[in-house]
Amino acid sequence: MDAESAGRLLDLLAARRGLVAAVGAGGKKSTLYRLAEAHRLVGSASVGLTCTVTSGAPPKSLIEARLVAAPERLAAELPPLARLHHLVAYAQPSPKPGRLGGLPGELIARLHDAGDFTVTLIKADGARMRWIKAPRDDEPVLPEGVATVLPVISIRALGQPLDPATAHRIERVAAVTGAAPGEPLGPIHLARLLTSTQGALQRVGDAVVVPVLNMVDDAARQAAAREVARLALAASNRFERVVLTSMIAADPVVEVVGR
Repeated sequence: MDAESAGRLLDLLAARRGLVAAVGAGGKKSTLYRLAEAHRLVGSASVGLTCTVTSGAPPKSLIEARLVAAPERLAAELPPLARLHHLVAYAQPSPKPGRLGGLPGELIARLHDAGDFTVTLIKADGARMRWIKAPRDDEPVLPEGVATVLPVISIRALGQPLDPATAHRIERVAAVTGAAPGEPLGPIHLARLLTSTQGALQRVGDAVVVPVLNMVDDAARQAAAREVARLALAASNRFERVVLTSMIAADPVVEVVGR
């Protein structure tokens, strides 16, 4: 990704400034990591990377500094660290080995201001490595004042049965999409997930919403993702575009489907 592509990604995902949260399934962390890379390429002053839910550690090659500490230590030590480094990943310890603990949303909002971050990138949902999910009543865990919410879905779920290998919380996905457990997922099912206030739009408030259809890694998946995007845009006025991505590609933006 060059600087021009990086700037386009940041603009399309409304991720230049403020609190930016990724929710859903099928590429939240990779989306946040590519946004962090994009901010480095465009020369953003200071970037925070954190989570409100349990998460894996970001790759060491991506970050300049990492602080894993209890909230009171974070409040004291993160602001001066942010003044010294372009990208700082921070979280609290987790009882799970090799994992990072999620932080309260109100703390992330305070640390964003105290650290004078240009942007704070937040993993705000868990999906246990599945391709789609529908949230519980208390999910996603979004900070107050979040500027942008990026609902992520993997297009690889299309044509797959609604089962635990494909979806997290299949009973909730079934209720939102109308697909029965075991039924192959069609474009309309994914579109319903993107447009439901019990699905991808749950708890987003007044934030800018930009759905991301990820894993669009070939022409067939691109055509399928385009159909999902068109159905979603026809069903909801809550967002203006759907961005098709391949987060493993040099330039992650495959296509933009707008009104």
